[in-house]
Amino acid sequence: MRKPEKPAVCEMCKRKFPLTFHHLIPRSNHRNKWFKKNFTKEDMTHRGIWVCKPCHKHIHQTFSEKVLGREYNTLEKLMSHEEIHRFVAWLQKRG
Repeated sequence: MRKPEKPAVCEMCKRKFPLTFHHLIPRSNHRNKWFKKNFTKEDMTHRGIWVCKPCHKHIHQTFSEKVLGREYNTLEKLMSHEEIHRFVAWLQKRG
């Protein structure tokens, strides 16, 4: 498994802005026993999404690293969270 290929637009808001790689299992969790038990090393290092800086910042303001890794470790799970969904919709309206 490799890092997903960098798309042309943010995977969350679909805007064309400079992108950063968001690790869906934050690197700070990689040494934690629970994460080692539940995810492969490869999955922990390569599972992620390409997002613009505003989306990336909002993700980390909304959740702790541990909550991100345990509960919001897929794009679908992130987007299902009401606050994240509302923020992305707001960004999309701004263009």
